[in-house]
Formats: sequence, C-alpha cells, structure tokens
Amino acid sequence: MWFVYVLKSITHNWYYVGSTNRLDARIKEHNNGKVKSTKPYKPFIFIFTKIFDLEEEARAYERKLKDCRIEKEKIIKEYLIKTDLFI
Repeated sequence: MWFVYVLKSITHNWYYVGSTNRLDARIKEHNNGKVKSTKPYKPFIFIFTKIFDLEEEARAYERKLKDCRIEKEKIIKEYLIKTDLFI
C-alpha cells in the first residue's frame, strides 16, 4: 500500500506533498527534522492522504499535486473549510 500525503507547517505558510509506503514513520521523520527539504518548516500537521495499491500510481499522483497548483490548492481549501480556518 502506498500513500500520497500533504503536510502543513505549523510555523510557516508552507505545505509539503510526498509519497511513501510507511506513512506514520515518514511523518515522524518530517517532524523530527530528519528530512532535509522540510527541516526548516517543522513541525507539521497532517492534512491529507490518498491510498494507492501501486507505487507508480502514488508517484504519478504526487507529481500531479506538485505540478498542478489548482489541485493542491483544492486539497488545502477543503482542509481549511473542515477545520473552520477558511476565511
């Protein structure tokens, strides 16, 4: 099982999109500063995940979110609405 996930930095207006087959461990790595690209933005809250059977499918969707700002903004907006943070 593979996951595409979105994390939101608690201290910055910054979001991270990633994929993994070990979701819990990967989020801990981000929050513990063990991922170079996210270390300056920690800590994070988990805001989205989508599950895939195949790594190739997950990587393709991750690339779509990273390349398509509209799709990523839709996920962020849905999160903000659910948490009453959307203004």
